[in-house]
Amino acid sequence: MARPRIIILGSCDTKLGETLFLRNQITKSGEAEALLVDVGHIPVQNDQIDVTNLELAARRSVDAAASLAELSRAEYIKYMIECATPFVEELYQKDQIHGIVSAAGSSGTSLATAVMRNALPIGFPKLMVSTMASGDVKHLIEETDITLMYSVVDIAGTNFILNQILTNAAGAIAGAATAYYQSQSKPHAEGESQRKKRIGITMFGVTTPCADAIRSHLVSNYAYEVYVFHATGSGGKAMERLVREKQLDAVLDITTTEIADEVVGGVLSAGPQRLTAAAQAGIPQVVSVGACDMVNFGPRDTVPPEFTSAGNKRILFEHNPAVTLMRTTPEECVLIAGFIASALQDHVVRPDLVKVLLPTGGISMIATPSQPFYHPESDAALFETLEKRLDGSGIEVRRDDRAINDKDFALLAAESLVELIRKTEAEK
Repeated sequence: MARPRIIILGSCDTKLGETLFLRNQITKSGEAEALLVDVGHIPVQNDQIDVTNLELAARRSVDAAASLAELSRAEYIKYMIECATPFVEELYQKDQIHGIVSAAGSSGTSLATAVMRNALPIGFPKLMVSTMASGDVKHLIEETDITLMYSVVDIAGTNFILNQILTNAAGAIAGAATAYYQSQSKPHAEGESQRKKRIGITMFGVTTPCADAIRSHLVSNYAYEVYVFHATGSGGKAMERLVREKQLDAVLDITTTEIADEVVGGVLSAGPQRLTAAAQAGIPQVVSVGACDMVNFGPRDTVPPEFTSAGNKRILFEHNPAVTLMRTTPEECVLIAGFIASALQDHVVRPDLVKVLLPTGGISMIATPSQPFYHPESDAALFETLEKRLDGSGIEVRRDDRAINDKDFALLAAESLVELIRKTEAEK
């Protein structure tokens, strides 16, 4: 009977005993196979290593393989990521692996998690046992679904505590890989043409009513499956990644607030590539400016001094004790609109499949009349810049006099996407 196969990334020059223990725990029940790949710095000879670091390096450059040990630590980590990533990706594409695991310290964790992020899609089982798992792990996980397990003790020789943790890790990755393997092996109940359309929606606390209404309408009236992404930086990145992985068919990017953080310097930026994936993929895309009235910071005392000084005192709103919002100015809104326009214009392959909706009645829950972020001049700068910058681009820009959280605006956004989806279906 076929079994799932788990790839183990091991720094065998420094963690051989621990890695072999992990391998043994995975394979001893006979329910899963293991492929041990050495991503260590110094070559190691051991019969249980299936792919050596020299073999990995040789796939990229014969000369580099001979001098691998001469690289500095930083150079070696970067180089081994470049060697291991295409190797692991190739195994995944051929359906030859069904889970990945590693156990390492700081350098090995950086290496292994980079390979996991770069080579494997969301949904593929990924487990990292690490001495770093109890600290700031954002740079290790980014927008992916890597599972981290804290090693508690250093991975420096087997002992009772570490062995138990590695045993648990083996059980966890074997179980996840088995579930993944079985799900991939099942025949599809529906033909590809009847698979539900997968729709991504962006949401923030202050645009939740809009996102909820859109989701309810699409699920109730169409054969769509809806994925809601919390626009907190990682959420926007995750949606962009899923579009690139072809795991989303259309996007309702209602809440583009992460762009305000990228432009102004808030803490919830999704990076400079935000808003590009759907445009490049040529899939139906409805974009709005939800929560572009705000920049996010932590507790009030973390707001940068340049925004609280007497000469530049800004409108602040305490969303909760851990989140302080700052109202965007007209000048900042011009920059935000410029970012959105450039991202769409510079990357769009099907302008006719993109619509921009501007809710002039208010772009967030707290930007309507009588609310603290009501500032018509800033909103006008946002709307007018978008209209001007996208004029002649082939991308439709439409104003609507309702607020973003008005149910009828939500229905307009939802039906606008449906119209674009039907257009693509008619072309097939």
